[in-house]
Amino acid sequence: MTDYSSAPPPPPEGAGQGRTPDQGQGAYPPAMPGYEAPTARGPVSQPASIALAVKLMYVGAALSLLGIIVTFLSRDTIRDSVEKASRDATKPMTSDQMDAAVALGVGFGVVLGLIGVALWLWMAVANGRGRKWARVVATVFFGLSVLSLLGSLVQKPPVLSLVLGLVSLLLGAYIIVLLYKRESTEYYEAQSAPRF
Repeated sequence: MTDYSSAPPPPPEGAGQGRTPDQGQGAYPPAMPGYEAPTARGPVSQPASIALAVKLMYVGAALSLLGIIVTFLSRDTIRDSVEKASRDATKPMTSDQMDAAVALGVGFGVVLGLIGVALWLWMAVANGRGRKWARVVATVFFGLSVLSLLGSLVQKPPVLSLVLGLVSLLLGAYIIVLLYKRESTEYYEAQSAPRF
């Protein structure tokens, strides 16, 4: 005689009928109608407008480097401006003070040029990656560069510096146009969308 006391009980009547393996106990319930589960997002390709804007930002960095060279070449013009200011002052400057003022002017120009290079490169990388905040920051920097150029016109800068400033300004304006094109906006939106 066989002992059935240790055998598992038979399944309940109707078990296994009309059920698929994924509907077993512990499985997720079926999705609600109209619900779409989040899907994994792949990398978004960079549009031509952003790619061109990034290249032009590298050109802007090169122009800032060129501006540093122009500052060194403009030492005589800076000295002439310092000497004129000294003559117009109530107490003229000594030659040592004039040398210090010229050195200060050149040093200031070099520091501004290096900051310009760093900002161009930073904006190129950030906008190339589709960071939405970077487009806003680039727009603010462009506005500041317009004000800076207008302010420098009052001081009558050297012609070469003025030409370089105008070229940089036109370059910046074109870059801003590229950053706000429709395909650029779509790229920024896609890059800032949550990824699963």
